[in-house]
Amino acid sequence: MSKRNEQRCSFCGRSESEVAMLMTGLDGNICNECAESAHEMVRETLKKRSKSAFSLSLEELPKPKEIKEFLDQYVIGQDNAKKNLSVVVYNHYKRLLQKDMGDEVEIEKSNVIMVGSTGTGKTLLARTIAKRLHVPFTIVDATVLTEAGYVGEDIESILTRLLQVADYNVEAAERGIVFIDEIDKIARKSDNPSITRDVSGEGVQQGLLKLLEGSIVNVPPQGGRKHPEQKLIPVNTQNILFICGGAFDGIEKRIASRLNTKTVGYSAAKEVHKIDRENLLQYIAPQDLKSFGLIPEIIGRLPILTYLDPLNRDALRRILVEPKNSIVKQYAKLFAMDHVQLTFTDEALDYIVDKAIEYKLGARGLRSLTESVIMDYMYSIPSEKVEQLEITREIVAEKLTKNINA
Repeated sequence: MSKRNEQRCSFCGRSESEVAMLMTGLDGNICNECAESAHEMVRETLKKRSKSAFSLSLEELPKPKEIKEFLDQYVIGQDNAKKNLSVVVYNHYKRLLQKDMGDEVEIEKSNVIMVGSTGTGKTLLARTIAKRLHVPFTIVDATVLTEAGYVGEDIESILTRLLQVADYNVEAAERGIVFIDEIDKIARKSDNPSITRDVSGEGVQQGLLKLLEGSIVNVPPQGGRKHPEQKLIPVNTQNILFICGGAFDGIEKRIASRLNTKTVGYSAAKEVHKIDRENLLQYIAPQDLKSFGLIPEIIGRLPILTYLDPLNRDALRRILVEPKNSIVKQYAKLFAMDHVQLTFTDEALDYIVDKAIEYKLGARGLRSLTESVIMDYMYSIPSEKVEQLEITREIVAEKLTKNINA
């Protein structure tokens, strides 16, 4: 073929003989060098987009009051926990976005531990904050963690999940939030030294220390044990905010014991009468966590200690209907997809709340009870021509009584 008739690259204009490879298309050609340049440009563009998906500037950072107002839309009550979390999260990301002033003042991060009985909203608070800030967020269950080499998950798997959420963008993951749930389940089993190692209790607590304080951890991107040959990714945990939550069942007895033993004399006896025996969690202190079984080193790395109030009848009633994604709104939307308008009478909602209090299941109990009430309707109504469904107190009482007796 003569040089005049040779095909040329549509981008750089070089002929077939001047390049290593020329790929032909329907309306044009591209040489190997232009293809490599195009690939590099695409990769850089996608990298910038993934960074911007989790980017945060000081101007965009919501103030503590704005964060609390956002939380109020999803979580009922718990004002003390909301204020503490709002301030901690605001200060944490302000610390990350600070400019170097040359004054050698380094602001350290403040991890959080939340104490509250089941169904009070610990997980929901952490998840809602992450939604507001658009940062990578993951929930990890502490009960499955064990020391390296034992059956269970390695502690590094916490960061593996965060990396997966951040689409393996290490820079974004290093600014994320990790919520460690059921932290009370890794408490030291007893104070007595034993021949056998406490691999799922104190051993895990010791393993968590390096993550909480801030160090470079080599993370297996696919989980550690099934893929031992994989290349490890170094992740710096210094800027990752850790929020730990746990029910700490029975810690009220330790708080009561501490409050009672501390008081001596007439003036102290007057103070005892001021103690709210119905909500002892508001008096929680680090020494109570230590007596429960958390080691002092891990308590020191979780400097912000906050509590969640037990849900009273009024709070449970509001949880049913008020939040943006309340239980009643969720089921109403499900029925609306079948062109059915679902409504609950006030008496029906009151009955569901009373049963949730009776079973002591917290907010999670509301969902299971509501599901039990309308399960039969969710089965039959899609096949029937019904436009409206009203759930009354009589229907709720009948369905729940039937389930209990079944």
